[in-house]
Amino acid sequence: MMYARAATKGLVNVKILRMTSNSSNQDAIFKHKRMLRTQVRKALKAMDPSLRSQQDNAIQNIILGSPWFRSSLRLCAYISCSALREVDTFKLLSEILQNPASGKKIYVPRVEDKNSHMRMLNISRIDDLVANSMDILEPAPVDADGNAREDVMQANDPVDLFLLPGLAFDRSGRRLGRGGGYYDTFLKNYQDLAKTRNWKQPLLVALSYSEQILDEGVIPITSSDIPVDALVSPAGVIPISTAALDRIDL
Repeated sequence: MMYARAATKGLVNVKILRMTSNSSNQDAIFKHKRMLRTQVRKALKAMDPSLRSQQDNAIQNIILGSPWFRSSLRLCAYISCSALREVDTFKLLSEILQNPASGKKIYVPRVEDKNSHMRMLNISRIDDLVANSMDILEPAPVDADGNAREDVMQANDPVDLFLLPGLAFDRSGRRLGRGGGYYDTFLKNYQDLAKTRNWKQPLLVALSYSEQILDEGVIPITSSDIPVDALVSPAGVIPISTAALDRIDL
């Protein structure tokens, strides 16, 4: 297993005040996040397409070859959007959907409204995805036979692994999203469900280009921000939480 050590190439150069949820000025935190988002978006836009493709392949190959991925039977994963310059996930999805013998079950996101309401629905093939009004692929609420797709919040078995997007991350597990709060809201709800049912908490793993990994403490946080357990970058896996150190073989 590849393990990414302390040095990271291509970090976005930002010099900002470190802030936490203890800050009395929440507005400053939100402004700080907006500034960071602008800088990271510029760095992603400046990436050479061939380098992006290389990093996409490296990240997906690391995940596909990892024991913690191979042993996961129920997964939630995002559908990458090239316009958002997200790390590609189609190789991962294809590998899962084209190999039913692996026993893996996958749920992918469907945005329901503009109030941070997102569901994760089960799909069995790539053709189950349709473009929404933002031209982002997501599952239709019903399958080809008119049956409602299984919602992971109503599933009888726990999810083992979440593969998460984000705009920026640091090595303490902080994640900067795009500002809608969809993933933080969903993850909090799922973690509460897992506690209620006495399930083991899923491993939260984010996929990140090298350019998205910032210095530790640079990303300001609030009480609603959910940290990730590990990052996967082209350099390898960066385990962060105790759960990741226990479950990810280095």
